[in-house]
Amino acid sequence: MFSIFKKNKKINVNFAAFLGQDMHSHILPGIDDGAPDTDTSIALIRGMMSAGIKNFIGTPHIMADIHRNTRETITAAYDKLQKALIANNMNINVKFAAEYMIDEGFPDHLKAGNLLTVFDNKILVETPFYHEPIDIEDVLFQIETAGYQAILAHPERYHFIDDKLKVLDKYLDRDIALQLNILSLSGYYGSREKEVANRLLDAGLYRFVGSDLHHGRHLNRITNMVLDRKVVDKLEKLAWENQQIRDFVPSV
Repeated sequence: MFSIFKKNKKINVNFAAFLGQDMHSHILPGIDDGAPDTDTSIALIRGMMSAGIKNFIGTPHIMADIHRNTRETITAAYDKLQKALIANNMNINVKFAAEYMIDEGFPDHLKAGNLLTVFDNKILVETPFYHEPIDIEDVLFQIETAGYQAILAHPERYHFIDDKLKVLDKYLDRDIALQLNILSLSGYYGSREKEVANRLLDAGLYRFVGSDLHHGRHLNRITNMVLDRKVVDKLEKLAWENQQIRDFVPSV
């Protein structure tokens, strides 16, 4: 349940205590636009631990021409972080996967197989924010036929999704799970993103929730987040699937 402090109609929300498992974060050091080094990784993890998070999955970006990460670069960053955790006497469960951009390089990753999964056969994917890939339906079919199930990261942030949410039908028809960025509900990304997040929440379409933690600004907002009581009530009623991830061990 949420750890809450009631004040009028607003509630100070401890999202970490609600789930324990953060399945989307950028805490692995030095390989994308998240933590630049192990010191920052440690600071971010400490901050989230103080808020109640007990398990983390680092999901660095894999993007063509921007973040050309591979299983090897991600494993190396993970190993570096594990050494830093030991050196700081931090007994915390950190795992790794990836956040795959559906771009011109993604079909090659899919064809090669052996993708980094969040758990079981589930991969975390994203699309460009301002346009939906023109071949998205074919890509979704390829993901399915390759034996994977997709979790679509932060759909509320995609500007091709309108207030009627119809564009999401093609994803939902293939049982693609939707993952909420908790910060979207606070208006951190903007009023439009907040509105769409609330519409998706009202419709009960989210199945996962994550921090998408990149830096100290995210950490500060997450650990001091205040939401309307009605929003918190909706969050509490959904059957979040994050707890399924707890015992998953990634293959290296």
